[in-house]
Amino acid sequence: MRYTIRVNGRRRVVQSDADTPLLWVLRDDLRLTGSKFGCGIAYCGACTVHLDGVPARACVTPISAVGNAAIVTIEGIGRSHWGRRVKSAWLDLDVMQCGYCQAGQVMTATALLARNPRPTDADIDQAMRNNICRCCTYTRIRAAIKRAAGLPTADTREADHG
Repeated sequence: MRYTIRVNGRRRVVQSDADTPLLWVLRDDLRLTGSKFGCGIAYCGACTVHLDGVPARACVTPISAVGNAAIVTIEGIGRSHWGRRVKSAWLDLDVMQCGYCQAGQVMTATALLARNPRPTDADIDQAMRNNICRCCTYTRIRAAIKRAAGLPTADTREADHG
């Protein structure tokens, strides 16, 4: 079937079976490869994108379910206020190690700050709980979210490496 979808502010026409996961349409058809395949069962969060500002697991979202929702991927998140702040904080605090999960982490963190610009540690833990990082950069992820929000945080680079 033919689908017209809105991705990162652009209308795109794709040809796909109705049950094809959005992740494969993004990666294979549109060559937006920032969202990663991790588990395929919506558990790890590596494939997280936004559908109308809400984090969604692209590995289990069929293209037929997208409808008119605005899709934002890691490639487009920097166009938003919170996306720019989160990406900057991620780099400032050297959050990434292997980097595989980080697109999903950034997408989830950006959605959190868009709905709650001053999250507590408990808010951050709740929002991020379903994004897995095998490198265990959770301390730096929390610090980067706080930095993006303009909240006080310790410099975790020294704590993690010193």
